Amino acid sequence: MSSNNYLEQKKNTHLYFRIGENKYAINSDNVLEIMKLPALDYPQKLPNNIVGLLKYNNFVINVLDVRFFLNIEVPPYSTNNELLIVKTDEIIFGIITDKIIGILPFESALVDAIPFVDNKMIIDSIYKFNQETIFIINIYAIENLLKQHNTWAEVDIPTLFPQDENSKAIMAKRTSDIAAKSNLKLASGELHVKNKYISFNLNSDHYCIALDYVKEVLKDTSITNVPGTPDFIEGIMNLRGDYITVINMKKFLSLPEKETSDKKPVIIIKCNELKLALLIDKINELFDYQEDSLLDVGEGYFSNEFIYNETLYTILNIEKISSDKRIIITDM
Repeated sequence: MSSNNYLEQKKNTHLYFRIGENKYAINSDNVLEIMKLPALDYPQKLPNNIVGLLKYNNFVINVLDVRFFLNIEVPPYSTNNELLIVKTDEIIFGIITDKIIGILPFESALVDAIPFVDNKMIIDSIYKFNQETIFIINIYAIENLLKQHNTWAEVDIPTLFPQDENSKAIMAKRTSDIAAKSNLKLASGELHVKNKYISFNLNSDHYCIALDYVKEVLKDTSITNVPGTPDFIEGIMNLRGDYITVINMKKFLSLPEKETSDKKPVIIIKCNELKLALLIDKINELFDYQEDSLLDVGEGYFSNEFIYNETLYTILNIEKISSDKRIIITDM
């Protein structure tokens, strides 16, 4: 792949999520972290229908709900809501979502610009995927709206959050965990974090992959068995006309088959021109972690380990896995 094609593909990779009945997306380059909704500060009446403030890595950031900007009714939140931390060139802020769905490379030909967009519209284009419409959010338009300090419709924001003691305790614990995390290292003059990972489970253990290798994440997929292949090759999958070898990671890494599920979540990776689908147990979250806290575990299929939110994560060595001579790729 040429450097121009790689940059174009990376530019078009989006994180998409559900808010209400609709699906939305943001370019993954602008995503810093995903987390369960924590408790927020709401010290006074805030402009722009900001739902609260959160201390995040030496910043106090605004947290908002795009439904206010889209004139959509906002239902009460729960501990299941997820918070998306995003960045522009100048600011970091949070967006409340109902559910993160996955990561998807957007084909440029399927992206349609909305012709009547002005600088106050946060939706500037749409993407057609599997007969669904995904609305692409322009976070720079949100940045401009935040700078204008306008007052929007009156809403009693605190009443949107859970009032029961159990939910309050859960969300307060999340806020405490965020405060306890190590500070992200920001390059001078810009908001940029180097190490972004997507985490998942194999049995009860936690693993992650550097996002640079990840092309797509699917929570369930159809896999066709191929006779005569090694037992760790689960089969092949058809991804929009592209046949991809599916590797059962527990068998590949000689891990016990402790957990079974009808769901077949996969992480699509690409390394050295080779595309593979890694079959795992459960997809978890997207997050950043600073480089100097990694624990080198040597050569092999695991490159490093680190502790994040009191959980030990092992980083898969994608270069090593993708170059393993045991992997059989059949031309279709």
